[in-house]
Amino acid sequence: MILTVTLNTALDITYRVGTLRPHASHRIAEVTERPGGKGVNVARVLAALGHETTVTGFTGGATGRLLQERLTATAGVVDALVPVEGATRRTVAVVDERTGDTTQFNEPGPHITPAEWSAFLDAYEDLLASASAVALCGSLPPGVPVGAYAGLVRTARAAGVPVLLDTSGEPLRRGVAARPDLIKPNADELAELTGSHDPLRATQDARRRGARAVVASLGAEGLLATAPEGLWRAAPPARVHGNPAGAGDSVVAGLLSGLVEQLPWPDRLARAVALSAATAAAPAAGEFDPTTYHALLTHVAVTGLATAA
Repeated sequence: MILTVTLNTALDITYRVGTLRPHASHRIAEVTERPGGKGVNVARVLAALGHETTVTGFTGGATGRLLQERLTATAGVVDALVPVEGATRRTVAVVDERTGDTTQFNEPGPHITPAEWSAFLDAYEDLLASASAVALCGSLPPGVPVGAYAGLVRTARAAGVPVLLDTSGEPLRRGVAARPDLIKPNADELAELTGSHDPLRATQDARRRGARAVVASLGAEGLLATAPEGLWRAAPPARVHGNPAGAGDSVVAGLLSGLVEQLPWPDRLARAVALSAATAAAPAAGEFDPTTYHALLTHVAVTGLATAA
């Protein structure tokens, strides 16, 4: 079982409009709702790839109940979310069909009490006992300690479970120091962590700060990975237009599934890039288009650059 942790779950709502114009009323051409938050998106992709997946984190209020109803209907995903008094947040993505651009609105999430955090920690430790890998994903809701991910990384390592961390800011900085097996920042998150805007230098610096391996997401340019086994760049064969929401989560799913399957790094990166592009091409956030994925998989260019330091 692969465990994904989403401390700040969300109900993802996607609106599609002909043209998005500021200060104007819009008729919505199409609305979709999906259970979301980064780790939930990761779990959905992992399940579609054939991996047994369990989701934990927090859920509460009417939005949380709706999220769990939708999650229950997702084949291959087990709900192990911890109930809280506050209401699960919503995110709204507005897709401009003329340009393909997406505008995102994210609510902050419920306030988590010390008792709720303690209940989650107990559930997390229990779930690790049957996990082959764990992904710690996304923002922290109000009330959760800023060093939460560092503690969760250490708990996973003590249990002998490989751990991937995908967050940003101070939670990422503290989490890296706990020595996760892999982090997956985007270019901005990596620059904030290391102070360097050179992706190659920044990924190597992030490893020196504690991460065993670093995969940097460079948007349309693909991925840059540095690990003890080597250094690679992976790029899609062509730019894919669409809704980028969830594309980074598909990268995490590709990397985590490759780790569990013990694939060589070039194969992990090719899968991650193809899944990311196929997610951008899908109509709803957090899902991927299988046809696009399989068409791209054998055309992703993965280049070994050097032996990582």
